[in-house]
Amino acid sequence: MNQKIKSREELRWIVNDLRQRGKKIVTTNGTFDILHTAHLRLLQKAKSLGDVLIVLINSDASVKKFKGEKRPIITENERAEHLAHLSSTDYIAIFDEDNPLKLLKDLRPNFHVKGGSFIPERIKEEKKLLEPWKGELKVFDLEEGYSTTNIISKILEAYKNEKI
Repeated sequence: MNQKIKSREELRWIVNDLRQRGKKIVTTNGTFDILHTAHLRLLQKAKSLGDVLIVLINSDASVKKFKGEKRPIITENERAEHLAHLSSTDYIAIFDEDNPLKLLKDLRPNFHVKGGSFIPERIKEEKKLLEPWKGELKVFDLEEGYSTTNIISKILEAYKNEKI
């Protein structure tokens, strides 16, 4: 497994060390099922806010709960490895819960970043969670035309009459 992919416990130790050295910690979370341009741009913007970017990805079971039985397309370990090969990411962790609140509470990032496609109620929870340690929630606008759902639709349309 890639050196950037860490367990919760490993990340706690790493973040504590980084914080003691005065580093700014940035987190973001999501499914990152089929990486596309908007994902890459979001990760670069997130990284620019601090010294270390930690990407928290939903486990396969977590994705199935809110995206349906046919998702994810790419397994959690493969998604984590894809993200680990990007220069913008420093660490990746997989979480099983519906949201990253427990992990965020453990990591206490300086900034938590959300992309344009998010659930408003979750944003409120995450923003409230960040308040005690003066963490900031940063929301970047949705980049129209980019989504995993659109990619899946294009593939299905392109191959609907073909035997694969």
